[in-house]
Amino acid sequence: MREKPFDPRALDLPGLCRKGVSVSGQAALAAMPRLAAALAAPADGAAAWSAQGELRPVTGGTPETWLHLEATARVPLQCQRCLQLLSEAVAVDRRFRFVAGEDEAARLDEESEDDVLVLQPRLNLLELLEDELILALPLVPRHEVCPQPLPMPADVSVEGPADDEPAPNPFAALAALRGRTPRGDG
Repeated sequence: MREKPFDPRALDLPGLCRKGVSVSGQAALAAMPRLAAALAAPADGAAAWSAQGELRPVTGGTPETWLHLEATARVPLQCQRCLQLLSEAVAVDRRFRFVAGEDEAARLDEESEDDVLVLQPRLNLLELLEDELILALPLVPRHEVCPQPLPMPADVSVEGPADDEPAPNPFAALAALRGRTPRGDG
Protein backbone atom coordinates (compact mmCIF):
# COMPACT_ATOMS: atom_id res chain seq x y z
CA MET A 1 0.00 0.00 0.00
CA ARG A 2 1.36 3.38 -1.02
CA GLU A 3 1.52 6.15 1.63
CA LYS A 4 -0.14 9.52 0.99
CA PRO A 5 2.25 12.39 0.29
CA PHE A 6 3.10 14.45 3.36
CA ASP A 7 1.18 17.76 3.70
CA PRO A 8 2.53 20.10 6.42
CA ARG A 9 -0.79 22.01 6.40
CA ALA A 10 -2.68 18.88 7.50
CA LEU A 11 -0.23 16.86 9.59
CA ASP A 12 -1.50 13.61 11.09
CA LEU A 13 0.26 14.25 14.40
CA PRO A 14 -0.91 11.08 16.19
CA GLY A 15 0.27 9.01 13.22
CA LEU A 16 3.60 10.84 13.11
CA CYS A 17 4.07 10.24 16.84
CA ARG A 18 3.13 6.55 16.63
CA LYS A 19 5.78 6.08 13.95
CA GLY A 20 8.28 8.28 15.77
CA VAL A 21 9.50 9.76 12.51
CA SER A 22 10.86 13.13 11.50
CA VAL A 23 9.60 15.31 8.66
CA SER A 24 11.29 18.35 7.21
CA GLY A 25 10.98 20.91 4.48
CA GLN A 26 11.22 24.53 3.40
CA ALA A 27 8.47 27.13 3.84
CA ALA A 28 8.49 30.36 1.85
CA LEU A 29 8.55 33.39 4.14
CA ALA A 30 6.42 35.33 1.66
CA ALA A 31 3.63 32.74 2.22
CA MET A 32 3.46 33.70 5.92
CA PRO A 33 1.33 36.88 5.98
CA ARG A 34 1.56 37.57 9.73
CA LEU A 35 5.34 37.21 9.69
CA ALA A 36 5.61 39.30 6.51
CA ALA A 37 3.72 42.12 8.26
CA ALA A 38 6.44 42.25 10.95
CA LEU A 39 9.31 42.51 8.45
CA ALA A 40 10.92 45.68 7.11
CA ALA A 41 11.02 44.46 3.51
CA PRO A 42 9.53 41.64 1.47
CA ALA A 43 11.17 38.34 2.39
CA ASP A 44 12.22 36.28 -0.58
CA GLY A 45 13.81 33.46 1.38
CA ALA A 46 12.50 30.37 3.10
CA ALA A 47 12.52 28.85 6.55
CA ALA A 48 14.16 25.44 6.79
CA TRP A 49 12.27 23.35 9.32
CA SER A 50 12.08 19.86 10.79
CA ALA A 51 9.55 18.26 13.13
CA GLN A 52 9.78 15.03 15.08
CA GLY A 53 6.83 13.38 16.80
CA GLU A 54 7.06 11.01 19.73
CA LEU A 55 4.86 9.23 22.24
CA ARG A 56 6.32 9.45 25.75
CA PRO A 57 5.29 6.60 28.04
CA VAL A 58 3.52 7.51 31.28
CA THR A 59 3.38 5.10 34.21
CA GLY A 60 -0.22 3.98 34.66
CA GLY A 61 -1.56 6.19 31.88
CA THR A 62 -1.74 6.74 28.16
CA PRO A 63 1.42 7.94 26.42
CA GLU A 64 1.85 11.69 25.96
CA THR A 65 1.95 13.17 22.45
CA TRP A 66 4.96 15.44 21.85
CA LEU A 67 6.29 17.38 18.87
CA HIS A 68 9.80 18.82 18.57
CA LEU A 69 9.95 21.70 16.05
CA GLU A 70 13.19 23.24 14.81
CA ALA A 71 13.54 25.97 12.19
CA THR A 72 15.96 28.57 10.91
CA ALA A 73 15.40 31.57 8.66
CA ARG A 74 16.99 34.86 7.70
CA VAL A 75 14.58 37.81 7.78
CA PRO A 76 14.85 41.51 6.86
CA LEU A 77 14.26 43.82 9.83
CA GLN A 78 14.86 47.51 10.49
CA CYS A 79 17.74 48.36 12.81
CA GLN A 80 16.33 50.48 15.65
CA ARG A 81 19.60 52.36 16.00
CA CYS A 82 20.39 53.48 12.43
CA LEU A 83 17.02 52.66 10.76
CA GLN A 84 18.78 50.73 7.96
CA LEU A 85 17.85 47.24 6.79
CA LEU A 86 19.26 44.40 8.84
CA SER A 87 19.33 40.74 7.83
CA GLU A 88 18.69 38.80 11.03
CA ALA A 89 19.00 35.05 11.58
CA VAL A 90 16.14 33.61 13.66
CA ALA A 91 16.00 30.12 15.08
CA VAL A 92 13.26 28.03 16.66
CA ASP A 93 13.83 24.99 18.89
CA ARG A 94 10.60 24.17 20.73
CA ARG A 95 8.86 21.13 22.18
CA PHE A 96 5.09 20.95 22.44
CA ARG A 97 2.91 18.61 24.42
CA PHE A 98 -0.52 17.89 22.95
CA VAL A 99 -3.56 17.04 25.08
CA ALA A 100 -7.18 16.09 24.42
CA GLY A 101 -9.05 19.30 25.32
CA GLU A 102 -8.95 23.01 26.17
CA ASP A 103 -9.62 22.48 29.88
CA GLU A 104 -6.73 20.06 30.24
CA ALA A 105 -4.45 22.34 28.21
CA ALA A 106 -5.31 25.33 30.41
CA ARG A 107 -4.78 23.32 33.62
CA LEU A 108 -1.43 21.89 32.48
CA ASP A 109 -0.30 25.25 31.12
CA GLU A 110 -0.67 26.72 34.64
CA GLU A 111 1.01 23.77 36.35
CA SER A 112 4.04 23.20 34.13
CA GLU A 113 6.70 24.95 32.10
CA ASP A 114 5.82 22.90 29.00
CA ASP A 115 4.12 24.40 25.95
CA VAL A 116 0.74 22.67 25.91
CA LEU A 117 -1.58 22.67 22.88
CA VAL A 118 -4.85 20.95 22.09
CA LEU A 119 -4.51 17.90 19.85
CA GLN A 120 -6.47 18.27 16.63
CA PRO A 121 -7.12 15.62 13.98
CA ARG A 122 -4.92 17.56 11.54
CA LEU A 123 -2.25 20.05 12.65
CA ASN A 124 -1.32 22.95 10.38
CA LEU A 125 2.42 22.73 10.97
CA LEU A 126 3.10 25.79 8.77
CA GLU A 127 0.83 27.94 10.95
CA LEU A 128 2.62 26.73 14.07
CA LEU A 129 5.95 27.42 12.36
CA GLU A 130 4.85 30.98 11.50
CA ASP A 131 3.76 31.58 15.12
CA GLU A 132 7.11 30.40 16.43
CA LEU A 133 9.13 32.45 13.92
CA ILE A 134 7.20 35.57 14.97
CA LEU A 135 7.95 34.82 18.62
CA ALA A 136 11.65 34.33 17.77
CA LEU A 137 12.00 37.83 16.25
CA PRO A 138 14.14 40.16 18.37
CA LEU A 139 12.20 42.81 20.31
CA VAL A 140 14.71 45.52 19.35
CA PRO A 141 16.58 44.52 16.20
CA ARG A 142 19.91 46.31 15.69
CA HIS A 143 23.28 45.86 14.05
CA GLU A 144 26.25 44.97 16.23
CA VAL A 145 27.96 47.91 14.52
CA CYS A 146 25.81 50.09 12.29
CA PRO A 147 27.13 50.40 8.72
CA GLN A 148 26.81 54.20 8.69
CA PRO A 149 27.07 56.78 11.47
CA LEU A 150 23.75 58.16 12.62
CA PRO A 151 22.79 61.47 10.96
CA MET A 152 22.92 64.43 13.34
CA PRO A 153 20.85 67.58 12.82
CA ALA A 154 23.03 70.50 11.69
CA ASP A 155 22.06 72.82 14.57
CA VAL A 156 22.97 70.40 17.38
CA SER A 157 26.52 69.81 18.52
CA VAL A 158 27.79 67.01 20.69
CA GLU A 159 28.91 69.48 23.40
CA GLY A 160 25.44 71.02 23.83
CA PRO A 161 23.97 74.43 22.98
CA ALA A 162 26.28 76.80 21.08
CA ASP A 163 25.18 79.86 23.10
CA ASP A 164 27.75 81.52 25.37
CA GLU A 165 25.05 82.29 27.93
CA PRO A 166 25.02 80.08 31.00
CA ALA A 167 22.05 77.80 31.34
CA PRO A 168 19.28 79.30 33.49
CA ASN A 169 19.00 78.06 37.02
CA PRO A 170 16.03 75.66 37.10
CA PHE A 171 15.00 76.96 40.52
CA ALA A 172 14.97 80.66 39.49
CA ALA A 173 11.20 80.73 38.83
CA LEU A 174 10.50 79.08 42.18
CA ALA A 175 12.78 81.54 43.98
CA ALA A 176 11.09 84.49 42.24
CA LEU A 177 7.74 83.29 43.53
CA ARG A 178 9.15 83.16 47.03
CA GLY A 179 10.83 86.59 46.63
CA ARG A 180 14.39 85.33 47.01
CA THR A 181 17.38 85.02 44.73
CA PRO A 182 18.39 81.38 44.14
CA ARG A 183 21.92 80.32 44.99
CA GLY A 184 24.29 80.28 42.07
CA ASP A 185 22.51 83.11 40.21
CA GLY A 186 24.35 85.98 41.75
